[in-house]
Amino acid sequence: MDQIARTPDEQQLRIDLAALFRIVAKLGLHEAVANHFSAAVSGDGKKFLLNPKWRHFSRIKASDLLLLDADDADAKSRPDIDPTAWSIHGQIHRLMPQARVAMHLHPPFTTTIASLKDPEIKPIDQNTARYFNRMAVDTMYGGMADTEAEGARIAGLLGNRSRLMMGNHGVMVVASTVGEAFDDMYTIERACQILVQAYSTGQPLNVLDDDIAERTAQDWEGISDFSIAHFEEMKLILDSEDPSYRD
Repeated sequence: MDQIARTPDEQQLRIDLAALFRIVAKLGLHEAVANHFSAAVSGDGKKFLLNPKWRHFSRIKASDLLLLDADDADAKSRPDIDPTAWSIHGQIHRLMPQARVAMHLHPPFTTTIASLKDPEIKPIDQNTARYFNRMAVDTMYGGMADTEAEGARIAGLLGNRSRLMMGNHGVMVVASTVGEAFDDMYTIERACQILVQAYSTGQPLNVLDDDIAERTAQDWEGISDFSIAHFEEMKLILDSEDPSYRD
């Protein structure tokens, strides 16, 4: 699809999603040339943008993103699509129209917590409390997620939640906007870093009372504009350093 034919909404999504890849690489949260993000461009969510197979996040541009249809049975055979990306994101966008943006990563600290027998993000500070009773957990890791059945299982585990701690694997975040997805993923990784460091001291955790943790999580839910502002500020940094992601 050439740029003239794209709707303004799709073009802006392309720019924002490309920025997201660059920012994640800048923060060191990427996994070599694996992992994938997607964003729905149609009302039913089935038409979506996805990064091409094995392209490093730091090089992705708006024009590189693939426009796919979750109902296209032939897409899984395309050489430019990572089978695990299609299996997971194709099913999420087919089954979860509310998931406008989906991010799957293996960030170091979050994956560390995901690899524990108890992968709960315990509320010990303001960042960790954001996730109090708000993460689905998958404890059934079975290898590479390269089948549509596995993608459907992941979508089912997410249900009406927006975060999935993927045991022995990584994390999945879905959101209404690119900015909200970014800030959520950023804060999950920061929360897990804090928790890993707290565990490493060998001292007992000072876990917040449930009512305080719940109130803190609710306060986070009331400031989505904070998340969007965080993303927009990161885009301004990209624009000053290398705006080629917009191409």
